[in-house]
Amino acid sequence: MINIKTEQEIQIMKEGGKILREILKKLSEMVKPGITTNNLEELANKLVLSYKVKPSFLGYDGYPNILCTSLNDEVVHGIPSDRVLKECDLLKIDMGVLHKSFHTDSAITVLVGNRGDSVRRNLIQTTKEALEIGISKAKVGNTLGDIGAAIQKHVENEGFNVVRDLVGHGIGRELHELPQVLNYGKAETGERLAAGMVIAIEPMVVTGKWTIKNGKDGFVFVTKDSGLAAHFEHTVAITDRGPEILTK
Repeated sequence: MINIKTEQEIQIMKEGGKILREILKKLSEMVKPGITTNNLEELANKLVLSYKVKPSFLGYDGYPNILCTSLNDEVVHGIPSDRVLKECDLLKIDMGVLHKSFHTDSAITVLVGNRGDSVRRNLIQTTKEALEIGISKAKVGNTLGDIGAAIQKHVENEGFNVVRDLVGHGIGRELHELPQVLNYGKAETGERLAAGMVIAIEPMVVTGKWTIKNGKDGFVFVTKDSGLAAHFEHTVAITDRGPEILTK
């Protein structure tokens, strides 16, 4: 069953989304060669306390941290550690917050330093554009397949691939709700979008083949062929006025 949100509930999620966006901005500004992903986790802990929100990921299915920090061939769910960030690393920062009983979820990809090659820069730009294109299809009367097909077409036109085994999701009082939001598929298929639905759209894009595998820690997913990965995510409300990005 898909949970339909009221206007008041969407407004609460928008408040939480604004806080999450501010936290991610401050985290991204800290990223530079020489720091560790644990340094980012420490800052995230201070920020959730200062904003008086709760971290959505901490303890979820046993996950031990506030942030997911995934590097290079790691797609998602990388655990913060003492790994030192290096010039040209691709860092994915994924985070959720719980505000007034409602979750929001968002992710960004940051190029560490200033010397990234064209492949890394194009991968980041393509993934960001794919998210924007997917959001543009999140309209009343469209289908989930319209979102996935548009994302897949853009990514493949740019010479990259969309990860198939990880998907977006509904979100609200629970971090993960129905429906699943695929980043590939056929237009005019799947669940039809209705006002009050809130979904997390999150294309995960790779330079090589789309197949992934579990990493050694049991949480992180990595590309099977060691290709690079990028990830962007927004929480989006479906409204009669069009898609509303709650984490913008």
